Amino acid sequence: MCSIMGYCGESASREVFEKGFERTVSRGPDDSRVVDTGKGLLGFHRLAIMGLTPSGMQPFRLGNSYVVCNGEIYGFEKLREMLRKKGYTFQSDSDCEILLPLYREYGTGMFAMLDAEFACIIYDGEKRSYLAARDPIGIRPLYYGYDPKGTILFASEPKNLVGLVGQIMPFPPGCYYADGVFHRYCDIAQVDSYCQDSLETVCENIRRKLIAGVEKRLVSDAKVGFLLSGGLDSSLVCAIAARKTNAPIRTFAIGMRQDAIDLKYAREAAEYIGSRHTEVYMTPEEVVGSLEEVIRTLGTFDITTIRASIGMYLVCKAIHKRTDIRVLLTGEISDELFGYKYTDFAPSPKAFQEESQKRVRQLHVYDVLRADRCISVNSLEARVPFGDLDFVRYVMSVDPWLKMNRYGKGKYLLRHAFEKGGYLPADILWREKAAFSDAVGHSMVDYLKEYAETQYTQEEFEAGCRKYSHARPFTKESLLYRDLFEKYYPGQGDMIPDFWMPNRSWKGCDVDDPSARVLSNYGDSGK
Repeated sequence: MCSIMGYCGESASREVFEKGFERTVSRGPDDSRVVDTGKGLLGFHRLAIMGLTPSGMQPFRLGNSYVVCNGEIYGFEKLREMLRKKGYTFQSDSDCEILLPLYREYGTGMFAMLDAEFACIIYDGEKRSYLAARDPIGIRPLYYGYDPKGTILFASEPKNLVGLVGQIMPFPPGCYYADGVFHRYCDIAQVDSYCQDSLETVCENIRRKLIAGVEKRLVSDAKVGFLLSGGLDSSLVCAIAARKTNAPIRTFAIGMRQDAIDLKYAREAAEYIGSRHTEVYMTPEEVVGSLEEVIRTLGTFDITTIRASIGMYLVCKAIHKRTDIRVLLTGEISDELFGYKYTDFAPSPKAFQEESQKRVRQLHVYDVLRADRCISVNSLEARVPFGDLDFVRYVMSVDPWLKMNRYGKGKYLLRHAFEKGGYLPADILWREKAAFSDAVGHSMVDYLKEYAETQYTQEEFEAGCRKYSHARPFTKESLLYRDLFEKYYPGQGDMIPDFWMPNRSWKGCDVDDPSARVLSNYGDSGK
């Protein structure tokens, strides 16, 4: 990961800018640079992944224009060759150096051309104005707000902007900002018509496109590792990668010592694919002791996101301390496409699709937020094969009647797609879904709930909940998370739409805890 920031006007104070910008130096500890464009400031903290030489340092400049980008542009070599034929020259092997030439040639139309995970800020030296953009899913973070004089600021994380602007808001995915207006260039969740492929053709395409999504994310000038939970999604990513690399891949799993469901399955998957596997164990003290730092890192009060982040934060911390790995592939985004445990209760294909669209559009403030922050705060870069744009577009276009759980097994299409070829042992390929916050150990969530109970009397809890009108807490745990969030992001609760919960309007989903373990269909998921 890298960190970017832009103070987009003449009211920019360098001292104020640098104070905010230094809060995310862990995203890019290799080098830092701030440039004065003549009409504001652009900053870049570098984590060198592609083009490791100093020539790959940003901001990049072309004439009087500048760009900073936190991103990975897949297949950039073809775009660079096309631009060379138009007379452009390049000084580095960085994928992001192509952005200013692309902008000069195609203007804002360039964003729809990119197969990328990116967030960028451009200063157009000819127009003396700024524009910014973010990838269609929002895998790379970007936030914005306005200073007291009305000047817009952009930054990789909300912590950069605390105290510099009024309301902080996430930059909408699939949009670009220009001339004071946000424009949508891609709604990745929108489907105009469903594809009519048969089930077998759908599964064949899913397998082919996911393999391609993993393969392109293995390209890196820095060392690559893999988070392996032992669940279906991360195990498939690792199994595919193991076949695409010459040396054994490095995999990492985390859990509580006494009741981590996933550790045994991760160990089995690692042995099967022949990876160099590392297990990390959490203690109850680490779970509770890391809570406040995790919430500060995440910038959220959401229960599900925080619970699931404890383990990810601690395993990434261990990877950073013990290895020289810089890139991590993860299994996020599969659930939003193929379904959760609670989407088994979807009353119709239409309802299933609408729920999937909602979740995909909100990924940037839930699952993707967790993966980005837990990984980047430990000076690592996240890559998400299930978020491959071609893959997401295709799965979203599949008839939801096929994606619903009509087979007695959730995510049937994904499982069936890899049933042939021996990618995984059958007991992992067909294993029931377990929530990550449970799978690292059922006791972990229990420790958090017990700790929250000690923080408030019943009267304090009731009074505390009344403090908040947006996303009002409803348990002591949720109040604790909200209070800790407000400590670091005072008055910024609108950054998060609400608590991530199953669709309570569906029969069987009207629950008061987001964990799948409270659903009637959880069954063998916890074994």
